[in-house]
Amino acid sequence: MDARGEIPERRSGETRMSGSVSTRPATRSVDRAISDIRRGLPAIVTGVGAEFAVAFAAEQTTGEALAWLANLGGGYPTLAITAERAAVLRIPPTGADVAILKIGDDPDPAIIRNLSDPTADLANPLRGPFQAADTPPSASVAASVELCKLAKLLPAAVTASFTDGNRSRAEAFSVANDLLLVAAESIARFQENAAETLVRVTSARVPLPGSGTAEVVAFRPGDGGTEHLAVVVGEPGRGSVVPTRLHSECFTGDLLESLRCDCGTQLRAAMDALAKEGGGVLLYLAQEGRGIGLINKLRAYRLQDQGFDTYDANARLGFAFDERFFESAARMLKLLGISRVRLLTNNPGKVEGLRHCGIDVVERVPHAFPATAHNAHYLDAKARRAGHVF
Repeated sequence: MDARGEIPERRSGETRMSGSVSTRPATRSVDRAISDIRRGLPAIVTGVGAEFAVAFAAEQTTGEALAWLANLGGGYPTLAITAERAAVLRIPPTGADVAILKIGDDPDPAIIRNLSDPTADLANPLRGPFQAADTPPSASVAASVELCKLAKLLPAAVTASFTDGNRSRAEAFSVANDLLLVAAESIARFQENAAETLVRVTSARVPLPGSGTAEVVAFRPGDGGTEHLAVVVGEPGRGSVVPTRLHSECFTGDLLESLRCDCGTQLRAAMDALAKEGGGVLLYLAQEGRGIGLINKLRAYRLQDQGFDTYDANARLGFAFDERFFESAARMLKLLGISRVRLLTNNPGKVEGLRHCGIDVVERVPHAFPATAHNAHYLDAKARRAGHVF
């Protein structure tokens, strides 16, 4: 679809380059689908066997998109949301990670966007009851929601499903409508593939307060996506147990010094601690908002202002408590020649995550700071809900 909601008549197709390329075709197709769905374009997601779905991100859905989906010849468009969001809307659980809502034969895009975005929930307290689909979500529909999540959009998709087709039909449909074709399996493995393809790109000396010998090392995934950074402080002994901090980027806390979290304090204190240790590594990971992205984190802040804690806010948005992925951090450490660490953290989940990825976490080093009037509720929620140790 173009900006006017029309489907181009021709398609050039996705060309697989010959020779050596830096990314796998499966990873490349997901990366391109992420780009399309962020721009309000649909993607074709293939599932198991012959079934496939045509999907839009729910928050990007327009009336033109809904009308186009309805005319494709599949079933009427449905709204696919996560089980977390379904629970907020009081939809009975089905045991699946994704729930499908029937949205009728004349759906309103504004209603769809409001069902996907919880920041208007309190203004619409009497919505529902909602009718869930009788059948469980297909692999392609469930993967469509995951694709929205990877795109750092709200985890909800409007889909039209095709269950009586075949692979050649999906490919022909892709060519005829100038749409990308992406496999559900590729979406499921995208983050793992991206971590496996991380490479060290460059490094430079960046003198910092307390450590004039600090070096910043940049790592880029094979899909060309967002870089992760390592700050190597001093001269850590690579063959020994290295003091290490995993720090998820936080624009509001790290740069603006927001008082509603402790991220900026943790970042600066970690750098000081590593310098006093004589050396260590801080991994600065592109995992804003525990993996949900900056815009969704700002949405969560609005919900926190309505009285929800940080975890309930994420659940209302449709996310899990923590969407972070630690394979990238483990890969970076291995590329730096580090396999054993003393981890500066209050979060036992980080310890478990690194160990699961083959890093020997010899010790958890407490990294806690006094609460303030602005972040006391936030820190209390992390202790009560996620087991953080303060």
